[in-house]
Amino acid sequence: MTSASMTTNIHFIGGEKGGVGKSLMARVLAQYLIDKQLPFLGFDTDRSHGALMRFYPAFASSVAVDKVESLDAIVEAAVDQPGRRILVDLAAQTHDPLASWMEDAGVIGLADELGMKLFYWHVMDSGKDSVDLLRRLLDRFGTGLAYVLVRNQVRGADFSGLEQSGEQARAIGMGADVVSVKKLNEHVIQKIDSASSSFWQAKASDKDSTGLGLMDRQRVKMWLRDVYREIDDVGV
Repeated sequence: MTSASMTTNIHFIGGEKGGVGKSLMARVLAQYLIDKQLPFLGFDTDRSHGALMRFYPAFASSVAVDKVESLDAIVEAAVDQPGRRILVDLAAQTHDPLASWMEDAGVIGLADELGMKLFYWHVMDSGKDSVDLLRRLLDRFGTGLAYVLVRNQVRGADFSGLEQSGEQARAIGMGADVVSVKKLNEHVIQKIDSASSSFWQAKASDKDSTGLGLMDRQRVKMWLRDVYREIDDVGV
């Protein structure tokens, strides 16, 4: 392998539970990479409601999480296009097939051999289920992944249960980063989604098909600015 092939990071954006904001985070990461002019490829595991395919179709393709050859394409793309970040938006209830693929194919060991870093962005709401799923994730993969705990305030503001559980401290002990996504007005998100607009379109200076007025576009800009600062601290 050349040294250039040892610079690719693969980012799995998951959380297993539906409705916690996994796809929202995947979209934010995609927009972040576009705004920072960092090349990337997106893979969508949700065949019916894939967010990357819907909002960033020029950068994304679908992947079948229940087919190993389809998952293999993720790693092969990372090798074939060195330096290009890989985003994988994981649909709900994909943990088991993903974990089986990673274990059976020795993906973590291969990534280490190739100089790749595997990130797992665990997107969480404020409910107990998210904590339980984090525990399950840490139990299965240990220190094999680079974890980012995403505390999504769009889906709840009180994360005391996570803090008291000890799982956040456990993850941090494994080197995890913690990212907080501030709440964005629900009507703003609904307008963006109903128009199938990227965040770039939503924050554009001129009113567009999203129907967002001046102040709503300003809210999107400020919200993205705050989330970007959190992502900057993680590094992608």
